[in-house]
Amino acid sequence: MNGLPGGPLSASEKAAERFTDGEWHRLHPATPLLRGGIFFVAVLGFVLSNLRERIVNFFIGAPTSYSGDPIDQIYDRGWEWWALLAVAVVLLAAIGAFYLSWRMHTFRITGDAVEVRSGIFFRTQRKARLDRIQGINVVRPLLARIFGAAKLDITVAGHDANVQLSYLGSVLADGLRADVLRLASGVKAAEQEAADVAQGAAGVDDASGGVAGAVSGLVNRRVNEFLAPELDPNAAPPQSVVKIPPLRLLGSLILSGFTIFIIIVIIVLIVGASTGRYWLLFVVLPGLIGSASFYVNRFTKSLRYSIAGTPDGVRVGFGLLSTSNETLPPGRIHAVEVMQPLLWRPFGWWQIRIDTAGHSKEKGAAGQANTTILPVGDADDVARVLSLVLPGFATEQHRAVISAGMISRGRDDFVGSPSRARWIRPFSWQRTGYSILDGVILLRRGVVWRSLAIVPLARLQSLEIEQGPIDRMLRLASTRLHTVSGPVRPRLPGVDRDQSVALFDTVSAGAIVSAESDRSHRWASLDATAVPNVRPELPVAPSAPAATASTAATAAPAPAASDSEREGS
Repeated sequence: MNGLPGGPLSASEKAAERFTDGEWHRLHPATPLLRGGIFFVAVLGFVLSNLRERIVNFFIGAPTSYSGDPIDQIYDRGWEWWALLAVAVVLLAAIGAFYLSWRMHTFRITGDAVEVRSGIFFRTQRKARLDRIQGINVVRPLLARIFGAAKLDITVAGHDANVQLSYLGSVLADGLRADVLRLASGVKAAEQEAADVAQGAAGVDDASGGVAGAVSGLVNRRVNEFLAPELDPNAAPPQSVVKIPPLRLLGSLILSGFTIFIIIVIIVLIVGASTGRYWLLFVVLPGLIGSASFYVNRFTKSLRYSIAGTPDGVRVGFGLLSTSNETLPPGRIHAVEVMQPLLWRPFGWWQIRIDTAGHSKEKGAAGQANTTILPVGDADDVARVLSLVLPGFATEQHRAVISAGMISRGRDDFVGSPSRARWIRPFSWQRTGYSILDGVILLRRGVVWRSLAIVPLARLQSLEIEQGPIDRMLRLASTRLHTVSGPVRPRLPGVDRDQSVALFDTVSAGAIVSAESDRSHRWASLDATAVPNVRPELPVAPSAPAATASTAATAAPAPAASDSEREGS
C-alpha cells in the first residue's frame, strides 16, 4: 500500500492502473459460474440424487423395478436421443446466455465516476460519483476465493445506490479499491512513470483472466490467499490495529439479549414438560437446536476481525472462510455511538456503532449490520477506534471528556439536567448531559444501558427542540440532532428549557461554520485531519424566549441525493 495518496504504487495498484483509463472492461471470466452457474450445479446434484438407484444398477447390475418412471417411458418409446438432444440444447442455451451476460456486463472508471452496464435484452446502467462514495468493501466468499475472485461493493450515498463489481480478480479488486479511493481523494491521476510501469504489470492475474501460470504456481497463490491475514501488515502501522480476542468475542455472544431469550424459552419448556404439555417439545425444541447455528455463524464470521487506519481511510476486515474488508474514507462518518449493555459492564466491554450516508449490502462482523464498527472491545480499544474514525479528536483533553461521557455518573464538566428532571428520569437524570468541544458535540445518557453519541458539527443536518405538556410544566425540553439514517440516535431528554435554547443557537451556528470550512471529502488535497475540528465562535446564550411545543432548524446542508442511475432500452 502506498504510504500517501499519490505516492509510490503497490503491486496491486500497478496491476489495476489500466482499468482506470476511462475505457470499458469486463469482469472475471468465472463470473457466470459464481453468479448463476451454481444453480445448475445444484440442479445436477438433485438429478443425481434422484437417479442414484439407476446409477447403482448400471454399475453392479442389481435388479430394480422402476414402474411408472418417466425415464422408463423414454426408453420404451425409443426417445433416448431426442431426450439427450433436448438436454444438450438446454445446456448450450444456458451456457450461451451466461456467456452473453458476461460479455454485456462491463464497467469503467473515470476521473469522476464508476459506471457499470449489464443486461442482454433490458440494459441497465449504474453510475457512482466518486465524491459521493461512502466506502468500498472487498468481499471474498468461499467459492470465489477458490477461483481467486472477489466482489467490489462501492457504497454510495442514497437508497439502493451501491455499485457492485461481481466478480474481479482478487489482486485486482484490492488494486481497484486503492485506485478509486485515490481518485476520490482528489488525486486526479498517478505519475506518468507509475502508469508506464502499470502497463507492463497489468497482465498479471487481472480481471480478464490474464495468462495462467503453471498449475503449481496457481495452487500456491490460492493457498497463500487463504492463509494471508485479512489486513495487509504493510497497509497500516501496527499500533493502529485493533483486534478482538476470540474468547472475548465468544463471551460477548453469550452475554447477549438472544441468550436471555433462549434461557426464558428453556425455562418455559421445562415448566411445560413438567406439567404434561409435551407438545411444547415438538414445537420449541427444533428451534433451540437451530439456535446453535446462530452462535456458530456469528462467531466464525467475526474471527480475524481487525480495524486499522490506512492512508485511504479506516479499514475493517473480518471472516474465516468468507471474508470481508471494507474501507471507509475520511469524512464519511456522520455520527458515532459508544454503548455498553448491562451484562457487559462487569467486564468493561463496549460497542461502537456509526452512521454513514450509504451502507454495504454485506453483513458486518458478528452477523450484525455493517454500521457496527467495533462489535466488542475494552476502553483502550474504544479510544483507538475513536482516534481512527474521528482522527482530529484524539488529544488527552478529548480522551478525558470521552471517558467522562462513557463511565461518569454525572455532575462533572458536562452540562447536565436540572434536579427537577428526576420526575421524568428518576434514574438517569444525573448522567444526562452534553458537551461541545472543538467542533464536536457529545451527548451522554442512560444508566442501565450507557450511551455516548458523538456528532461532528460539520456532519449535522438539523437540530430539533421539542416539549410535551409535562416538559412545559417542569420547564424542560428534549433535544434531537438529525444526521443521515442509521443506528445512532443522538438525542438528549430532560434538559433545562433555557439551556436547550442556548444549545440550539450554539450548535446551529457552529454547524454552519464547520460545514462551510469542511473539505474532508477531498482528503488528499489538504490536511483533512485539521478540517473537521474547526472550532466556531460560540455565541453568547440569549435570554430564554417563550418555549414552544416543537422547534427545528436546518443546521447544515443535507448531502446530495443519490447519483445512482438506471436506464432501460
